[in-house]
Amino acid sequence: MTSAGASVVRTRAGAVRGRREDGLVVFRGIPFAEPPVGDARFAAPRPVTAWDGTRDAFAFGPPPPQESGFQGRTGVIDAPTGDDWLTVNVWTPDPDPAARRPVMVWIYGGAYKLGHSGSPGYDARRIARDGDLVVVTLNYRLGVEGFARIDGAPANRGLLDQVAALEWVRENIAAFGGDPGRVTVFGESAGAGSVASLLAMPSAAGLFGRAIAQSMPGPFFSDDLARDLAAAIAAEAGLRPKAADLSSVDPRRLPAVGEALGPKMREFEDRWGMVAHTLTAFSPVVDGEVLPTAPWQALAAGSARDVELIVGHTRNEYRLFAALGGQLGTITDEQATAALRTFGPGPGPGPGMGLGPGSGFGADGERAYRAAFPDASPEELYEWVHSDAVFRMPSLRLAEAQIAGGGRAHVYELAWPAPAYGGALGACHGLDIPLLFGTFAADLGLMLFAGVGSSPEAEAVSSRFRTAWTAFATTGDPGWPAYDTERRPTQVFDTESVVTAYPHETSRRLWEHHDFGALPLLG
Repeated sequence: MTSAGASVVRTRAGAVRGRREDGLVVFRGIPFAEPPVGDARFAAPRPVTAWDGTRDAFAFGPPPPQESGFQGRTGVIDAPTGDDWLTVNVWTPDPDPAARRPVMVWIYGGAYKLGHSGSPGYDARRIARDGDLVVVTLNYRLGVEGFARIDGAPANRGLLDQVAALEWVRENIAAFGGDPGRVTVFGESAGAGSVASLLAMPSAAGLFGRAIAQSMPGPFFSDDLARDLAAAIAAEAGLRPKAADLSSVDPRRLPAVGEALGPKMREFEDRWGMVAHTLTAFSPVVDGEVLPTAPWQALAAGSARDVELIVGHTRNEYRLFAALGGQLGTITDEQATAALRTFGPGPGPGPGMGLGPGSGFGADGERAYRAAFPDASPEELYEWVHSDAVFRMPSLRLAEAQIAGGGRAHVYELAWPAPAYGGALGACHGLDIPLLFGTFAADLGLMLFAGVGSSPEAEAVSSRFRTAWTAFATTGDPGWPAYDTERRPTQVFDTESVVTAYPHETSRRLWEHHDFGALPLLG
């Protein structure tokens, strides 16, 4: 049922009313699972209870509880409150069941501890309108609620929330004008790590046919490592890593417990390796059940051979984190040496085996980088090894694993530099978000576009980026050849976009014998 300003759609759980906006119909804050509180706390998501009447879907649901970091950049400040964290939002050109448009489902990033689908930077109107398709964005549990490996609870609850949202899409999206048989999942950073996880999860099989992983982070935790991290987090509150203990802490106060561990993580380097030098104590856990094996091994074994894949990264991934940490222009040779030894490639699971400065394989990683880049400055070495270890090489190897398993993958790099600070940030982590969504004056876009919005050049790059994604969701062809391990064709998005051989051949060779997988507990 439609009217000049509203449209009503009936879902399996009840009717929802959306608003007409800029040529689309938008539905916000539709619950896809019961609030995970009370006896549902730390449990797998439960089907939402049906409602009577028509529910207004005009406002985004509340963000899941999360740490305070970067709130101003993720749009969480002044967000609605409440326990209905598990909601979806839909942008559709027309909620006509006969339309059967392609569907794109966005999974936000944020180090598995931050994020909200209602952030202004994820306003999907340009993707839906330009691509003539349906876009869904979703919330999932974060931090301790979603990813801590605690006794008495299933692992990877945040990933299980994503599966539940995709099940909602399968069951309901036709009523919004979408085709449940043409679903593409796409995500950036932790969202890309989530996409990679979904490709490896038996419970997600068949829920989507295409996937896009933007700047996939490499860390995946072994069960032992995840349990050790959870014990350290719980200890910050004087508790045991058990669901019964942690349930005694209000879910809105629990993120502070995880946050308190952050400044102390380096004290655990002998146990956690490279994880002690990252920004988060949360990642997907290879628990053997929800996530049976790490994505690289799963894809190489053919877990996603029937799913078409785009995977790629930005050219200067780590510069965003260096800028946020006040490190640009300050890196010493000693700092570069420590980074090379911690993050440089080693033969086992995890960069440099995560052994830290002065230890075996870590020293080999330093020597390899210095030999490969003899003229690089300390700052360049510092940036490159972080970018390679955490984002670029895990992403490339995911594409190679997909091909090894009999599937198809397309590889890209975003090389166009952010205009802020005279281009000093380069094509940094997160730049693809405002370009893809066209949200230049929201969230990270405010920082990366210096608060001045777009330019004709930015709009042109944005349009090419968005067109490739929506074409892929519609036809499976983003506009450049599939990757192969001989020619290595890679789409490089820049002022003049080109298809070329993978542009980081030196790094690729440094890492070609490295075995990505679940990071172990050391010592």
